[in-house]
Amino acid sequence: MMIHDITAMAGKYKTRKRIGRGQGSGNGKQAGRGHKGAGSRSGYSRRHQFEGGQMPFFRRLPKFGFTNVQFKTQFWVVNLRDIVAAPEFAKGGSVTVESLVGAKLIRDNTRDVKILGDMGEAEKLGVKLEVHVHRVSDKARALITDAGGSVHETGTRRDMVRGIDRNADDRSPKNLTKKLRRPSGAKPIGG
Repeated sequence: MMIHDITAMAGKYKTRKRIGRGQGSGNGKQAGRGHKGAGSRSGYSRRHQFEGGQMPFFRRLPKFGFTNVQFKTQFWVVNLRDIVAAPEFAKGGSVTVESLVGAKLIRDNTRDVKILGDMGEAEKLGVKLEVHVHRVSDKARALITDAGGSVHETGTRRDMVRGIDRNADDRSPKNLTKKLRRPSGAKPIGG
């Protein structure tokens, strides 16, 4: 038997510290509560980050920078295997946001929808689908078109702002909303 085998059991029955039982108990007078103050009173509890009333450390730290987290596009993600498994699309048909909500594959239409090409065990798509959603992955697009279906991506709000046509071969942004970066090695004007 090793020490690590017995420590769990050895520490199992630790006797309770009996406070408030007079001077002879070894925890007399203030009974481990110290002198005066809120911590010595009954019913006292404090927040774990409380620093005694001084300005907390987090509020003393300088705040700076910028985050794009609130501008992130949230998608409802649906795999092709789930669409094919749904009874509404077992024989093919039109895949839209409304039909996906009806098939209970997505919760509602508050987010944009993206179709992914995960087919699970199957290699090919066996039904003809007409897909009209915001985004379709390249793999899903290839599987749908190979099965004789069609794909039309409406694009997200971000795509519209940047002037990206999701159905074209060239998906580079046409509206330059940001200043172009200067090529490396180029000198500033007048310098």
